Amino acid sequence: MRVYVATTNFGKLREMETLFGEDAFELATYGDYEDPIEGDVSYAENAALKARALAAQLVRAGRPANVLADDSGLEVYALDRRPGVLTAYYGGPDLSWSDRRRKLLAELAASPDGQTDRRARFVSALHFIDAQGREFASMGTVDGEIAPEERGEAGFSFDPVFLYSHTGKTFAEMRGEEKNRVSHRAIAAAALLAALRRAGVS
Repeated sequence: MRVYVATTNFGKLREMETLFGEDAFELATYGDYEDPIEGDVSYAENAALKARALAAQLVRAGRPANVLADDSGLEVYALDRRPGVLTAYYGGPDLSWSDRRRKLLAELAASPDGQTDRRARFVSALHFIDAQGREFASMGTVDGEIAPEERGEAGFSFDPVFLYSHTGKTFAEMRGEEKNRVSHRAIAAAALLAALRRAGVS
């Protein structure tokens, strides 16, 4: 099944290809996709917003199709769950991910709880719309903590500072297949695929 993904983040796209590829999803991007302005209410609302925007853009182009969108973020307990739903804009829209990671580590070190509470979690919301307009949604979370420094070369976004406690590795130190067994996006993907199977979407 061909599915267009509402993203311009190719790291995220590659990860989703791994998560969905074995279930006969042929993922693609739409070159003229325009990101809608995201809100600050919830991951689920933002994922739905992006999926509906892409679906509408494809319909206007005369190419109605299945679409998939993800909205995800990092929540740091000592920072009152920031950056949260605004993770993609943390530090400003033009900041690089490397600069965002440095900013996060500096802010956490300067916070009153920075030395004692490094707990964090990643959250992913997925939203799928089929070519007939039916909508499906799922969520996934994974708990961890913020490492004191960046570690690892793999992954993207905050992966180099997100320490998965069960392995003692950051997401950026884990092999792709290892991360894709436990990540927030993997959990959300499994739940979405189960919902699609129950609905007979294929």
